[in-house]
Amino acid sequence: MGPGPEAEHSKRAHLRRSRTSQPMRKPNPGGGTEKLPMTEPAPREMRLMRASCRRGKADCPMRGCDQRGWKAEQPVRRRAGAESPAPTHDCPSTGVLHPSLPAMARAARLLASLAALLAAAATGDARPSKIAVVGAGIGGSAVAHFLQQHFGPRVQIDVFEKGTVGGRLATISVNKQHYESGAASFHSLSLHMQGFVKQLGLRHRREVGGRSAIFNGEDFVLEETDWYLLNLFRLWWHYGISFLRLQMWVEEVMEKFMRIYKYQAHGYAFSGVEELLYSLGESAFVNMTQRSVAESLLQVGVTQRFIDDVVSAVLRASYGQSAAMPAFAGAMSLAGAQGSLWSVEGGNKLVCSGLLKLTKANVIHATVTTVTLQQTEGKPLYHVKYENEVGTGSDYYDIVVIATPLHLDNSSTITFEGFDPPIDVVQGSFQPTVISLVHGYLNSSYFGFPDPKLFPFASILTTDFPSFFCALDNMCPVNVSASFRRKQPQEAAVWRVRSPQPLLRSQLKTLFRSYYSVQTAEWQAHPVHGPRSPLPRFVLHDQLFLLNALEWAASSVEVTAVAAKNVALLAFNRWYQDLDKIDQKDLMHKVKTEL
Repeated sequence: MGPGPEAEHSKRAHLRRSRTSQPMRKPNPGGGTEKLPMTEPAPREMRLMRASCRRGKADCPMRGCDQRGWKAEQPVRRRAGAESPAPTHDCPSTGVLHPSLPAMARAARLLASLAALLAAAATGDARPSKIAVVGAGIGGSAVAHFLQQHFGPRVQIDVFEKGTVGGRLATISVNKQHYESGAASFHSLSLHMQGFVKQLGLRHRREVGGRSAIFNGEDFVLEETDWYLLNLFRLWWHYGISFLRLQMWVEEVMEKFMRIYKYQAHGYAFSGVEELLYSLGESAFVNMTQRSVAESLLQVGVTQRFIDDVVSAVLRASYGQSAAMPAFAGAMSLAGAQGSLWSVEGGNKLVCSGLLKLTKANVIHATVTTVTLQQTEGKPLYHVKYENEVGTGSDYYDIVVIATPLHLDNSSTITFEGFDPPIDVVQGSFQPTVISLVHGYLNSSYFGFPDPKLFPFASILTTDFPSFFCALDNMCPVNVSASFRRKQPQEAAVWRVRSPQPLLRSQLKTLFRSYYSVQTAEWQAHPVHGPRSPLPRFVLHDQLFLLNALEWAASSVEVTAVAAKNVALLAFNRWYQDLDKIDQKDLMHKVKTEL
């Protein structure tokens, strides 16, 4: 006897409950895809679906179909003695009549639609089509690399650069050798930079030792020796335990800052600088952007004399600024003076060119002039206009990342149109920096050493005086052979002079007895750091981002790489509406429990 009305109704209800649409798969930040939860069909229903057809093509929702005919594996109930044929339905992929239950026709049509959605997701239709990155320095090249990691290799990434790839990572050729004119070295805790070097197969440059000293315009206030214990004794003799208190303060800041790598490894991102700093050190980090280095160090017991002699010299050498700059930026700079440093064999700029080559990004040598919001319904579309020697051009992008300062020389570098409210461009000035590579003989008499053979230092930092230069270094080329040795003071060497303005001829004569050549590089190296409220945001619009927002809190190569990773995660999470990964307030607690 066939099933009654109640049984048929229960069976159809069961089939309706089991038809669950699968959401699209999204790429996993760690690689592959992340499959969102779904409800598996009931085992009996799966047997019925497999029984319907056997064509074996990927677009057929029925598993096991091979298009060689049909075979009913599930017997159809009928009255005793009857020889009625089995009911039929249209195969959703070919239209061929196959025997099955009437309910399976509806299930097959639903599964056909689901298969189309899954096929669209599998072919990458859910990903952005094109991404624009403005700037090919370490920020632009790193964010292009991270964006490809998250969205996959099928996304086209265009990188616009008006100058040379590398930005502030650059070299100058002197006497057929190349020397660093930008960032010369990195801290051992620069984990993103370490990862880039390893992934690109680059090598660390062989270090050539040299002693340092701090000059106040008349005398050396502190001189380094070749004996570690003697250096500690001199610091204690002159400044008490201030150097220990400084070290403890910097280590505490760095320990909290290192949390960002764990957050980013688990896909968390932040839409603003304040949110990022608060997740690392709560209100203490945010307050450090409003208080000076000197104020913060005095509070922990560092003496004013130590700040004037040592701390100021380090900040002048790295930022060209004084101990009045904000404490957070100062701590990042002082950390680089305490740890072991390293650089890349062949030049630090190889990291930028290597990342762009690895990403297979399309580098367009042009200046971006305008970004226009073209579409507001659904996901936005941005119209990017640019110009170069050939003329002007434009293209449309789903995501745009600005990896260059937006405000230089009291003018905006890029115009934004069609945005309501208008884009708020970060206002502020940049510290002019001039790097002069001088090939010549150092005037050791200016530093109190009439005999150049007795001059023992390879690096000289300065306090507030003299004001015409910040630091002086005896440079090694970017390719250091096993037999290379640093030039002696009485020999002609390549010296790197960092100054706020181009050196005058009289100033060059002060520092050098004679010289063969002088080559300079001048740029706006760092923002003039000062208290800012509110702090800038990474998100300018839905899918328009400012990577350089973080440099207003602290500026270094590794900090820029951290900002690049944050922006890539931010774009990824916002694209797929994974809002639980953005601006989490309790990440410190999650680190101790889940992460």
